Amino acid sequence: MPHPYVLLSAAVSLDGYLDDTGPERLLLSGPADFDRVDEVRASVDAILVGAGTIRADNPRLLVNSPGRRSARVAAGRPEYPLKVTVSGSGDLDPDARFWHTGGEKVLYTTDIGAERARALGIAADVVPLGPDLDWRRLLTHLHDVRGVRRLMVEGGGLIHTQLLTQGLADELQLVLAPLFVGDPQAPRLFGPGGYQSGRLRLLETRRIEDVVLMRYVPTAPGTGALPAAADHRWLSLACELAEQCPPSDTAFSVGAVVVAADGTELARGHSREGGDPVVHAEEAALARIDPADPRLPGATVYSSLEPCARRASRPVPCARLILDAGVRRVVTAWREPDTFVAGADGSGLLAAAGAEVVVLPEHAERAQAPNRHLLS
Repeated sequence: MPHPYVLLSAAVSLDGYLDDTGPERLLLSGPADFDRVDEVRASVDAILVGAGTIRADNPRLLVNSPGRRSARVAAGRPEYPLKVTVSGSGDLDPDARFWHTGGEKVLYTTDIGAERARALGIAADVVPLGPDLDWRRLLTHLHDVRGVRRLMVEGGGLIHTQLLTQGLADELQLVLAPLFVGDPQAPRLFGPGGYQSGRLRLLETRRIEDVVLMRYVPTAPGTGALPAAADHRWLSLACELAEQCPPSDTAFSVGAVVVAADGTELARGHSREGGDPVVHAEEAALARIDPADPRLPGATVYSSLEPCARRASRPVPCARLILDAGVRRVVTAWREPDTFVAGADGSGLLAAAGAEVVVLPEHAERAQAPNRHLLS
């Protein structure tokens, strides 16, 4: 199901701590960076912190700039982003500033936690997620019910760790402060866990007074049927490639990218590229990879349209080319309609051979855009 764009935001010491163990909160950055964070808050639909952050820091989580709040209202948005917290127990202080400042609030919790939170009189929309906390269900609810498209997550470390290890973080904005904490009892940004393989991609570095902002995005594909944040990024690229196809009245415009398990792009292609009027996107991409490349069995093929199961232009359809290459995971935006081939079912061919096919329909509209003239 569709999720919001999830942006993790944190400031850390040089040795990776979010705070020290003193009675006052450790300020890791200064006024210029606080203003940057305020700007990011003003740009999102919701801000999320964990229950531990509410207990430790008693934050208000507001957009402080009157000008930014006015701009939100002028754009038809609430003055403040929705404030969100997560607590399995529901045991939170009803007098915390989080509940009594800003606009709307929502608490996601368990069935048992919801009973406790309501008994405490927590001033929020209390949403039980079942016997356990489920991040995918939480994000789907935020997207579908609360209309959240961009979510800023400000901690703490456990929340950041869970979202990253489950492949649900789209971006990490990390501010590095020039100091050390050195206390093993102090909270750290990330804990142990099964993180995805591969290197994150650096989007930006920026000096802000004496701290440095670094923006990263994950690149490693998901595994199995559950999509990771990087799956959406790579499929978006495939849709972008589809827009580059020479126009045709007799074939679809499709883009494809092949990505190794560690997030390395192996190849890309699009329909009718290089002056070949019948080449398909997946075919063009796979042709650029050495068939003996050991990364192929663990790779994912991203295709804006379901790989073909039958074709008239060449003897081997793209679904078969993918299987012959050893790839066993395909992510696509939409299923092939019967425009040119009746009963097209590339996904069925792939699945029958043991490949995992993941369809992300939230990308379908963009994938279909260069093919509108064929679908009307």
